[in-house]
Amino acid sequence: MKTHSEEACTDCTFHNTEGLKKLGVNTSEVDFVVALAGNPNTGKSTVFNALTGLRQHTGNWPGKTVLRAEGGYSYGSKKYKLIDLPGTYSLLSTSEDEEVARNFILFGKPDVTVIVVDAARLERNLNLVLQVLEITNNAVICLNLLDEAKRHKITVDERALARDLGVPVVGTVARTQEGIPALLNTISKVAQGEIICKPHRVKSLSKPIEESVNELTKKIEVQFPGLPNSRWVAFRLLEGDQRITNAITTNELSELIDV
Repeated sequence: MKTHSEEACTDCTFHNTEGLKKLGVNTSEVDFVVALAGNPNTGKSTVFNALTGLRQHTGNWPGKTVLRAEGGYSYGSKKYKLIDLPGTYSLLSTSEDEEVARNFILFGKPDVTVIVVDAARLERNLNLVLQVLEITNNAVICLNLLDEAKRHKITVDERALARDLGVPVVGTVARTQEGIPALLNTISKVAQGEIICKPHRVKSLSKPIEESVNELTKKIEVQFPGLPNSRWVAFRLLEGDQRITNAITTNELSELIDV
């Protein structure tokens, strides 16, 4: 993770306006789109309320029975739209909630994805964190429920966690607004390229798997130019992910790509 002064922003990503429109999100009057992800029971809804206040509304995702909450806020001179994704334990699309969360991050390409984790139960939350970091570069870890962690005599080294994950970590107690100003500031810096994330990615692959992933990635890029993360899609295909397989065979991927 580096600041903008340390390295030019050569890989800044911006939200996919057309992809977001197909996912039911209007971005016409906002500068940045922020996704809020996390396991259930991490205080994610409390973080959402702390960031947006009363500037929010709910509805369903297009064609889904899954509830969607979205809100807005201003910070500095910029306007932000915050999308509260369904609480999930993974992005492997074994449920409608997981499919919604995954598609939003992969195809909507939010400017920042905030991953809310429980400071008292960090280990069980890291599975989702690492999956999100496989898809997007621009992420912030919201280390919530610090008061609960303290009650259980648990201390998390935020600086070491940020170094190991390659993305900023901000400690919060959302219900009392503790850490929320710092979270707003960090989201702004990531969105505007002042903080450049270098997220941890799986690197220790066997040679046969690496060769298969590379070969499949190239074929996916030819068939679907502009796909946000073709390498991640290649991994899912090799794992037999039926949802991704169906999206390719039905050409759904092409419909969600902003070309």
